[in-house]
Amino acid sequence: MQLKNYACGQWVAGTGKQAELVDASTGELVATTSSGGLDFDAMLQYARATGGPPLRKMTFPERGRMLKALALYLMERKDKYYQISYKTGATKADSWVDIEGGIGNLFANASLRRTLGNMPFYVDGEAIKTSKNGTFIGHHLMVPKEGVAVHINAFNFPIWGMLEKCAVNWMAGVPAVVKPATVTSYLTAAMVEDIVASGILPEGAIQLICGSANGILDHVMSQDVVTFTGSASTGRMLKAHPRLIDESVPFNMEADSLNAIVLGPNATPDTEEFTLFIKEVGKEITLKCGQRCTGARRILVPKALVEDVRIALGKRLGNTVIGDPRTEGVRMGALAGTTQREEVRRALQELMQGTEVVFGDPDSVQVTGADAKKGAFMCPVLLYNPDPWKVQVSHNVEAFGPVSTLMPYDDIDDAVALSKLGKGSLCATIATYDDKVAQQFVWGAASHHGRMLVLNRDMAKENTGHGSPLATLVHGGPGRAGGGEEMGGKRGVLHYLQRTAIQGSPTTITALTQQYQQGAKYHITEKHPFQLHFEELQIGDTLITEKHEVTLKNIEDFAALSGDRFYAHMDENALDGTPFTGRVAHGYYILSRAAGLFVDPPKGPVLLNYGIEECRFLKPVYPGSTIQVRFTCKEKLDQEKRPKTEDSPKGADVARGIVKWLVDVVDETGETVALATILTMVKKLDQS
Repeated sequence: MQLKNYACGQWVAGTGKQAELVDASTGELVATTSSGGLDFDAMLQYARATGGPPLRKMTFPERGRMLKALALYLMERKDKYYQISYKTGATKADSWVDIEGGIGNLFANASLRRTLGNMPFYVDGEAIKTSKNGTFIGHHLMVPKEGVAVHINAFNFPIWGMLEKCAVNWMAGVPAVVKPATVTSYLTAAMVEDIVASGILPEGAIQLICGSANGILDHVMSQDVVTFTGSASTGRMLKAHPRLIDESVPFNMEADSLNAIVLGPNATPDTEEFTLFIKEVGKEITLKCGQRCTGARRILVPKALVEDVRIALGKRLGNTVIGDPRTEGVRMGALAGTTQREEVRRALQELMQGTEVVFGDPDSVQVTGADAKKGAFMCPVLLYNPDPWKVQVSHNVEAFGPVSTLMPYDDIDDAVALSKLGKGSLCATIATYDDKVAQQFVWGAASHHGRMLVLNRDMAKENTGHGSPLATLVHGGPGRAGGGEEMGGKRGVLHYLQRTAIQGSPTTITALTQQYQQGAKYHITEKHPFQLHFEELQIGDTLITEKHEVTLKNIEDFAALSGDRFYAHMDENALDGTPFTGRVAHGYYILSRAAGLFVDPPKGPVLLNYGIEECRFLKPVYPGSTIQVRFTCKEKLDQEKRPKTEDSPKGADVARGIVKWLVDVVDETGETVALATILTMVKKLDQS
């Protein structure tokens, strides 16, 4: 079978010499592929011209629903991907991380539709007052880049590597060209074929290169974004490409790194943390046959516990069944190919200069359900470096396979310093039940690690593990790890948006952001705003309420009702040294009374109070003062209606949206005494 590339809306067979892709366990030919004849410049232009415009026009809620639909579509077809994944040498557990973990990235990023606003762009932060009287303000918009995301991925996660990147660029409104590592590209191609067939994404939102992409960077432009996952040496070479420099193209690099896992000084063999540590290290060495950029390569253990760890870890590794992942009972499969196995063995020879093998045979392996000579199998190998300060090869060389090095440390400060010798990593873990130890390690080492996990008994059951990045947290690291960040929920999406400062009057900034800015012109509605449906409300619609005089009795009644008898409200003799000149009204009374002024009691489109997003009490209100509210529609957030199901044939929901209201409470002088943003759920006219 010849794999095809997906370019400019067509499936295209590459010309010229074909790369042979083989089953990692059996050595049998799976497919051939080539990218010969592809016009990379045309592909990038196609993405920018065809894929970009429809994605940019979509709002964040629309993009989120698109990702959710795609995730559901792919999840229905997951069994097919597992069968193909076994050919890469991955076990069922390995494949779960890749396949369902990758699809999970789509689900996680789809949920961001509820937090990024209701527009095609993102409004970043709050308005900034840049003039004395507030007639001139500043703000920040973040709009989708008008380029293409070029993703150059590693061989170890053919699906997750694609979806963890594409989920955020699609959510941002940017198309992608995906270049998976050739050796396992047949798995990526199977999923891309389904993505294209689904019709869920706009045409041009995804293209695929299954062979070499050499030369593609010659055609990138300033609006594009390039991401790379793989070896540090290859990443550095790409990062220095003249086109990236000339066009100032953002380049995000996630490189393999010498990640550390640390056993806390009090985690002795009789503790749960010791058991968790051994389990985690064993998993890190064997999962995906050690082919993970987050893999724990350096195992830091208190000197007194080295022998206990060596014995326990050796026992666990010794029980690992290695072989064809399609065979029952196999827990560790093969490396991606024999070429990869030879690279691991070469790195292992370097690591053995000054270290000793305390478990495993690099040149011999017992396998189940396969032929060790035909498959790319390798035994787990545990090295021991007795003097990690003197013998620093363990901090400089990585064997990208089932190989890790055990080394002793003196105290936590020593462990921190040793972890930093890796010159930057994607992640680090410490197993401890002592939060003081955790503080000392994390605060001391965080500058050198992109993510840090504190492993203990309290979180063990729900813990995702040392090597598992989460879609909602940033993934990347400093120094050797590449200096980049990927995913990260909203932070990941922002990589593909251009932040632009905007300046103008509050009214103009309201128009640009579609969020009401304090001081902008407003519109007093004929109807009470609570009698308007979601579609009928406009940003700036305002109610000016009646006035209310605050009395001492109000203060005392509220104190009795709420139980809040703070001295400033109740004891006029206790005010020396305070900002108050007399008994002051409770801030929450002012807010509650404000609600009494702006709420319209009869039943209408408002379904419920959804909460308070922010609240500030800016000026004391004393008995005799008068308050009044300016109640303004600040922002509208669409929400999708849950579909009918067999369990709920009439539909579980009504069509509605969330409306944010600015509650500006002023006194008789016109000064703001309280400012809050409240949220209501408002019914739509259109219930289809």
